[in-house]
Amino acid sequence: MIAVWDRIVRFVHWSVAALVLANFVFETGPLHRYAGYLAVALVALRLVWGFTATGYARFSCWWPGFGKTVTYLRQTIAGRAPRYIGINPMGAAMAVLLWLLIASLGVTGWMMGLDAYWGEEWLQELHETVAYVLLGGVAIHVTSVIVVSIKSRENLPKAMLTGKKRSS
Repeated sequence: MIAVWDRIVRFVHWSVAALVLANFVFETGPLHRYAGYLAVALVALRLVWGFTATGYARFSCWWPGFGKTVTYLRQTIAGRAPRYIGINPMGAAMAVLLWLLIASLGVTGWMMGLDAYWGEEWLQELHETVAYVLLGGVAIHVTSVIVVSIKSRENLPKAMLTGKKRSS
């Protein structure tokens, strides 16, 4: 076994997952607001960690760029996707998408509390739409993790809990 996901990566991952779920349970009010702000703060922590960490948590170690992501997607469709010890290119793209959606929810949620935007229906609708897009992204993420776990015979959720994957 090889250490892949450090404590900060795992803490942020599972905490953000719990906070996103909590925000769908508590659709309004202080718990919703504070859970949202905490999720944004954790995403910001992960971004800082991505530039300062070592190993698989560091962005330079796993960000594949557009070309490699497209190549990986084609390999996946053809059933020939290579195994990655760290995050695969599609997983990296999904992580970035989910982080952007969470940040967008934080900004639109914050804006709804400002006098200038108080009661603006378009902003509330945008916030809600982004929330549902996030929920769809989470569904795709979870489904993909399950499919990749089955195809690769590697328990990816367990790896995100323990921080370890098999070395080969």
